[in-house]
Amino acid sequence: MNLRSSLVVIGVVALLGFLAWGLFKEGEGGIAEGEPVPVAMLPTLPAGDEKSLEDYRGEWVLLNVWASWCGPCRDESPALEEFETANRGEIAVVGVDTRDLTNDALKFLGKYGIGYDQLRDADGRYADELKTTGVPESFLIDPDGNLAAQRKGPFRSLEDIETFAAPALRDGSGPSQ
Repeated sequence: MNLRSSLVVIGVVALLGFLAWGLFKEGEGGIAEGEPVPVAMLPTLPAGDEKSLEDYRGEWVLLNVWASWCGPCRDESPALEEFETANRGEIAVVGVDTRDLTNDALKFLGKYGIGYDQLRDADGRYADELKTTGVPESFLIDPDGNLAAQRKGPFRSLEDIETFAAPALRDGSGPSQ
């Protein structure tokens, strides 16, 4: 085997190793359904206030962890905004911008016309508490603050989001007004 062939084999083995590690990592840990979702006081985007999941207690919440540099986050944003607009009063949609620059996040919100509540997790500590494996990642949280469902990866369509949020939409308890 020549040097070039050896390097190709080493590269393929390394790639397979990284893929296997990623699959292992994705399957480990995480918050179990029915368990409480961590809460943390985070600054809002735009700045000026602070909020926590505690502020949404008694409501169903679709929590979406994202970053402006994430291509799949950009792709799912219009559908999330459409979902929030169509279901306002039934479920609170909350975004958490993580490991991102504030100005980049604000540009993202403006570009995609995102109007639902946004929290800022600049250093990623809250994303770590949520045990995310990447962005985007979404959590459906029941009115008691417990995990009802988790989605690793982007939503592909409005229907995809509606399917994920179906337990909240069927429940009918909705956010308190």
